[in-house]
Amino acid sequence: MKNIVLIGFMGTGKSTVGRRLAHRLNRKFIDTDTEIENITGKTVAQIFARCGVVRFRSEESLLVKKLALQEGLVISTGGGMVLNPENVRLLKKNGVLIRLTALPEIIFNRVKNKKNRPLLTKGNLKEQIESMLKDRQGAYDAAEYTVDTGALSQEEAVEMIVRYLKEKQYL
Repeated sequence: MKNIVLIGFMGTGKSTVGRRLAHRLNRKFIDTDTEIENITGKTVAQIFARCGVVRFRSEESLLVKKLALQEGLVISTGGGMVLNPENVRLLKKNGVLIRLTALPEIIFNRVKNKKNRPLLTKGNLKEQIESMLKDRQGAYDAAEYTVDTGALSQEEAVEMIVRYLKEKQYL
């Protein structure tokens, strides 16, 4: 049974939709950021501040290697997980990648009051989001299906994903 892997930019709903999807399908849910925090004993923000982005990305890669060996999971990835082509290759090996997306304004409204976004720390938040989205353009194209969570409720997003997975006979 393939893993269902949610990819996309921060604030697109990967964790919330992922939890609901896992519950709906009676599967185990893994949030990669939370899993890294559990493994390291540090928050994502602490890892970025104390060890840097390279260390965090290496923690992601180690975790992907473990998750790629498992089956039947719903995995919510960190927004930058797909920046490493090897991570994408491993996640696709036993998983179907679903991209969650939203307009920059919607992402801004979802993350503007969150203090746990280490890549959004300096300057104008809207400009940072737009710049990062531009830099990552194409990185999320690894997904075989895209759901715009800005236009849907969480339940509607889950329903669209389930319908797609059934249509492609992944379920």
